[in-house]
Amino acid sequence: MSRSDRVPTIDMRAPDAHQLAGLDAACADHGFFLLSGHGLDAVIERTWRETTRFFDADRSVRLEIQRDQANPLGYYDRELTKRRRDTKEVFDFADPSITRIDLKNRWPTALPGFRDALVEFYDAFSELATRTLQLLHESLTLSAAARSTMVSSRHTSTVRLNHYPTFDPVPESERGSLPPLGETALGYHTDPGVFTLLLQDNTGGLQTQARDGEWIDVPPRDGTIVVNLGDCMQSWTNDRWRAAVHRVVPMTRQRRFSIPYFSNPERTAIIEPLAELATEGARYRSVAWRTFIQARVDDNYTDLGADDTQMAQYRIGDRSKVEIPD
Repeated sequence: MSRSDRVPTIDMRAPDAHQLAGLDAACADHGFFLLSGHGLDAVIERTWRETTRFFDADRSVRLEIQRDQANPLGYYDRELTKRRRDTKEVFDFADPSITRIDLKNRWPTALPGFRDALVEFYDAFSELATRTLQLLHESLTLSAAARSTMVSSRHTSTVRLNHYPTFDPVPESERGSLPPLGETALGYHTDPGVFTLLLQDNTGGLQTQARDGEWIDVPPRDGTIVVNLGDCMQSWTNDRWRAAVHRVVPMTRQRRFSIPYFSNPERTAIIEPLAELATEGARYRSVAWRTFIQARVDDNYTDLGADDTQMAQYRIGDRSKVEIPD
């Protein structure tokens, strides 16, 4: 079996027992799988078109909506992973259907139609997130009570447009006080939430780390959507499944685009192992989602002198656990 064959494709229209078993094995090994049969090809095509238009626009269009630590939505080109700067630029937005949330979104005024296309994408992928969660419930054969605990919310989820250029996205005149670029375009990390629905173009470069430490390519496959598990899923399943450790290798010949929908828990959620998956004892302490995600947001902006916050810090018996105030 080749390395990329370890990332199975699940047909959402009629997943059979064999596919569900493959999903379970992949989630236990590295936390990635692909979805086909989602019915969103037209929405995806429009979103790709707007993504390219945004990053091809004059830099002033993006700088007009640059984010800051008070509001992490909008454009940014100097995010940190593992205390090193990523070779990428991003645009983030949250649920546009809620007025108090949409007031924090920053939309480029010079690109008519951009917001409409992204709203359509957000709605479609919020529905897809619900269907994907049901698929995960089925693979775990959870009870109704457990399913009602392992939930996500569109109101706390976010979407990001990623552009990985072949060069440093920050102009040389602005790099003086910034941390150096990392050895990879995106440093190895886990996503903090429930799971991520990811569109990637055909450039390649996304890799995930298996339990044995081997880096596995997550191949671009036409018509599929990538899914990778987040830290909350690792805690809920009590280490049965892994939060996907992943990275993006440097772009040397051509740029790369990707679009993740980060499916997150409800804002008031307390993340801890599900009782029916922890019959031999819980491996994680409880943590409030709002506490956990705030620590991850803070890590994106400033080198805090330690690697970014991970669910492993809440593993029971880990004396190196860092206490994060609520």
